[in-house]
Amino acid sequence: MNNHKKPKGAGKSSFELINPDKLTGMLPLKSRSTVLDLACGKGAYSIFLSEIVGDTGLVYGVDLWEEGLQILGKEIEEKNITNILPILNDATEQIEIDDYSVDVCLMATVLHDFEEMDKSSAVLKQIKTLLKPGGYLVIIEFKKIEGTPGPPIKIRLSEDEVEEMVTGYGFKKVEIGLDIGSTLIAGCAFNSRDEYY
Repeated sequence: MNNHKKPKGAGKSSFELINPDKLTGMLPLKSRSTVLDLACGKGAYSIFLSEIVGDTGLVYGVDLWEEGLQILGKEIEEKNITNILPILNDATEQIEIDDYSVDVCLMATVLHDFEEMDKSSAVLKQIKTLLKPGGYLVIIEFKKIEGTPGPPIKIRLSEDEVEEMVTGYGFKKVEIGLDIGSTLIAGCAFNSRDEYY
């Protein structure tokens, strides 16, 4: 039996709101990449990412919401997907993935939830440790504007707030403010390298 409470926002996905071609263009992925889809929910982004990294890549779909991971597991089985590994973990405590093993971590419309819980620091520190040297953190958030879909404006994060938050953990801005879906979502990518090559 699941002893975890259903996380805030569980069951909702921003995937239907994005332009997949624009997202693919900004993702620093190739076949054989290892990706962490953090707070993956039912795994819409995980399924999408698995197609990009191919059979030789790996996608970790990590979430605290057991029901969402079961839905993802069923889709993996039905579609015979072999490169997604669902993991039931609380990202605010410990993510059970080897340190320095991830090429890209995707946080799709979840950083604001961690920030509202005052847990973004713990999560960002873990991500920094899980990423390989030169790995990337990709963040998708709702623009800080009134309206739906998305959370109330008071908990949305602006591009500047996201940049300030993640650069405080040693990430360097690569791209910020990319529109990947109408006027609702902005995408940000940060590089964990100390210098550019």
